[in-house]
Amino acid sequence: MMQTIEPHKLFMKYLIPSLFGMMLMAINILIDGLFVSHGIGEKGLAGVNIAVPIYSVILSVSLWIGMGGATLYSIALGQSNQHRAKEIFTHSIILAVATTGLIIVFCLLFEEPLAYLFGANDSIISYVDGYLHIILLFGLVFVLENILSIFIRNDGNPTLAMAGLIVTSVVNIILNYLFIFIFHWGVKGAAYATVIGTFLGILVLLTHYSKRKKQLGFVHTKLDFSILGNIFSIGFPSFIVEGSTAMMMVTFNITFSHYVGETGVVAYAVVNYMHTVFLMLFIGIGAALQPITSYHYGAKLYQRLKQFIRIALITGFGLGVAVFIIGLVGKGVIINLFGIEIPEIIDYTKIGIVSFFVGYLFLGINMVFAEYYQSIKKTRIATWIILSRSLILFIPLLWILPKFFGPNTIWLVFPAAEGLTVLTIYLALKFKRIELIPIEMTELSKKLG
Repeated sequence: MMQTIEPHKLFMKYLIPSLFGMMLMAINILIDGLFVSHGIGEKGLAGVNIAVPIYSVILSVSLWIGMGGATLYSIALGQSNQHRAKEIFTHSIILAVATTGLIIVFCLLFEEPLAYLFGANDSIISYVDGYLHIILLFGLVFVLENILSIFIRNDGNPTLAMAGLIVTSVVNIILNYLFIFIFHWGVKGAAYATVIGTFLGILVLLTHYSKRKKQLGFVHTKLDFSILGNIFSIGFPSFIVEGSTAMMMVTFNITFSHYVGETGVVAYAVVNYMHTVFLMLFIGIGAALQPITSYHYGAKLYQRLKQFIRIALITGFGLGVAVFIIGLVGKGVIINLFGIEIPEIIDYTKIGIVSFFVGYLFLGINMVFAEYYQSIKKTRIATWIILSRSLILFIPLLWILPKFFGPNTIWLVFPAAEGLTVLTIYLALKFKRIELIPIEMTELSKKLG
């Protein structure tokens, strides 16, 4: 049981497989970009980068349902209510398939207009369509893998969730090489590699049902609107995290295209690929924290929560420092990886990496706080944190900085939004606008003690 394990050991038990799995997924994304860049060229890289946000919208909805359902699932397990936990899982799978299925159908019907809306132009539209159409056709494969991975981690099997990501990543890398460099299928090859790798990852995750200790399973149940409402409510911050990432990509692409042209779009594609890689690691810290804090919340073990928050914050900030140093020292290596040869793009990308990577010093702190408050059902606070960094601060800064201080300041929008969000969290805690351990939980803990 979680409550019998020392906090550092318990956090590491979830953190190591979570980070390792996310690292493989990050490497997978990076190699995907490298293969496209070297095998197809800068326009292929830019085209895939514009298609990815539409794919991210689908994943954001599955993450919304998955994290909302998984939080309720872990709380139910902490309350020793296994039947309720299975009801939550059943509702989550049905809801995810139905909701994302409708979105996929809509996107397929309006595929090309959506591509232009998300920043495509006539010179790269064929690359966007070639990649996007296949990803949409097999969209439910990504949804199911995402949901199963989240629930299996919450069912006490983070190692298998990691194994699923390993298989997905390795298969995708091998097939990317074959489909792009050997068969010359272009961006369609990259898309097919991603689909096949994800499908095999699902097969690995399904072995969880052969485990004796597994509690995850379906039950015959009537539609319970209170479960659906709680899933949507609690999972909403996760939807905003993924959805806002897609929105930030789109608005960055549009802004760079307006102020800098194709040079800016290609430079941002390089930086954004690296950002997607590093973002996975920060998400990994939150993914490790969520099952632990949700379980402790359900079991009413409130005093241990502070220890887990402190450990996660130190981990998040430490990772941020490491990533910033990588950008500062290795910017030339990063650009060379993508085979960029045009001097103008190289120079502009170097400026971008140094400025953009400052944001990682703050990103880990914001992600930990958002994940923590979401995991204990304080979704308003979690939503406020995510909206601050992705909409409330980000959008005005993206309009103001380049308009009044020049196009190079577009790169500073991300670190400015993240840094100001950290400042608002600090002030809110200092002046008791929010509580680290909510008051009602503290009072209940005293009564139980």
